[in-house]
Amino acid sequence: MDLRFYNTLTREKEIFAPLDPKKVTLYTCGPTVYYYPHIGNYRAYLFCDILKRTLSYNGYNVDHIMNLTDIDDKTIRDSIKAGKSLIEFTEFYSQEFFKDRDALNIIPPRKYTKATDYIPQMVAMVEKLIEKEHAYKSDDGSVYFSVSKDKEYGKLNRLDMSALESNASGRMVADEYDKDSAQDFALWKAWDENDGDVFWETSLGKGRPGWHIECSAMSIAELGETIDIHTGGIDNMFPHHENEIAQSECATGHTFVKYWMHNAWLLVDGKKMSKSAGNFYTLRDIIEKGYDPISFRYLSILNHYTTPLNFTFEALEAAQTALNRLKKLYSALGENIGSVNQGYKNAFKAHIGFDLGIPQGASIIWHILEDQNVLNADKKATLLDFDRVLGLGLSDIKQEIIPEEVLNLVQDREEARKNKDFAKSDKLRDAILKMGYEVKDTPGGPKVNKI
Repeated sequence: MDLRFYNTLTREKEIFAPLDPKKVTLYTCGPTVYYYPHIGNYRAYLFCDILKRTLSYNGYNVDHIMNLTDIDDKTIRDSIKAGKSLIEFTEFYSQEFFKDRDALNIIPPRKYTKATDYIPQMVAMVEKLIEKEHAYKSDDGSVYFSVSKDKEYGKLNRLDMSALESNASGRMVADEYDKDSAQDFALWKAWDENDGDVFWETSLGKGRPGWHIECSAMSIAELGETIDIHTGGIDNMFPHHENEIAQSECATGHTFVKYWMHNAWLLVDGKKMSKSAGNFYTLRDIIEKGYDPISFRYLSILNHYTTPLNFTFEALEAAQTALNRLKKLYSALGENIGSVNQGYKNAFKAHIGFDLGIPQGASIIWHILEDQNVLNADKKATLLDFDRVLGLGLSDIKQEIIPEEVLNLVQDREEARKNKDFAKSDKLRDAILKMGYEVKDTPGGPKVNKI
C-alpha cells in the first residue's frame, strides 16, 4: 500500500518514494533551548512523532535527526541575563525538553544535534557559498547570503520575487524576522559586545553562526546533501525553511529536501498564543492543572496536522475523559493477547497512509471495542498494534488486581442473583460501590472495574 503525503513544496499529496526504498532520512527543526517549549511547539514534535511511527509501521527504517538550537540571539541574550554560561544555560532547558518528550511518549531521534557542536561544518559551508559567489562579507566582517543571486529563492513559499526585488539588497542581521521581504540574511555574524564571551575564532573571523545556516549544516553532516523529509511548524516556512533551501542548494548544487511537511498552528481559545495575551501554556502548566500529558497527545492526534488546532481546556478535559475510558475498556479485555484483526488493520493502514489520516484511524479503536464478533484477546492485540502509531502507552497499562474481599462480594452477589434474591443483590452492589468498585452484568458474567 502506497503512502501519500502532502508536500508543501509542490502543494500536492504525493506518493512517497524515498531515496532508499528501505530507509527514510528525516530532519526536524527542534527547540531553541532558552525556555520551556510551549504546547504549540509540541504540536509540531507530536506531528513528527506520528509521521515517524507511521513510516516505521509501514516497514521503513527511519534515520531521524532533530536539532537543538543552543546558539542564537535568544540563547545569548537570556544566558547573559541569567548570569550563566551559554552551555550551562542551554543544557538546563535541553534536559527539561527531554522530560517533556518522555511525558508525551515521543520517540527520540537517532541524534540530537547541538548547533555549537557543528561550527566547523557551518564555517565550511559559508566558505563554499562565498567561493560560489552566493555570499559576501560586509564591512563589519559578517557574511550574508545574496538572495538576488539565487534565481530559485522563494519557491517553497511561492514568493513573487519581482515584487520583492527592491528589498532584496537589504541585510537582515536578526536571527528571525516576520517581514514579507526577501532580504540578504546573515550566515556568519561578526562578534559585537552584545555577544559577550560567545564567539569562535575561525577563518571567517571572530564571531558566530546565523540561525539559518545551523540546520542546513547539521542536516547535511548527519543525513547527506539530499534528504527525504524535513518537518516543522508552518511558522518556520518563511524565512527559516526558505533560507535553508537557498543556502543548501546553492552550496551543494543538489536538491536539499524531497518532501517538506508542515503542521498548522495551535491556537488557544481561537487566538494566537502569546505571553502578553495571557494564553501561553507549557506542558508543565497542563500537568499542574491535573491533566495527563498523554491527554494532550490524544487531543493533538485527533486533529489533522494540516488544520489549525484550537486548544481549550474544555477540549483537553474531553480528551482526558475519552482517554480514561479507553484505558478502562482496554483493561477490561483481560490478560490474554490474541491475533491482530486484519480487516481492522487494513482499514487503519489505509487511513494513516493517506496523508496521516490519524483522526480517522484512531476512531477505529471504538469500533473494535464495540464489535461483539471479535474476541477480547484479538481486540487487545489489534489495539496494541495500532498503538505502535498512536503512542498512547496502552502496553504500559497494568492489569488491575481486584482485592479478594471485593471478588468475594461479587461472587456472593452472583449467587443472590441466581437465587433471585434481588434485595440482597442490590445491597451487595452498594457494598462493592463503597469499596470503590463497580460491577457490570454482561453475557459473559460480571465485570468489575475500579471507579
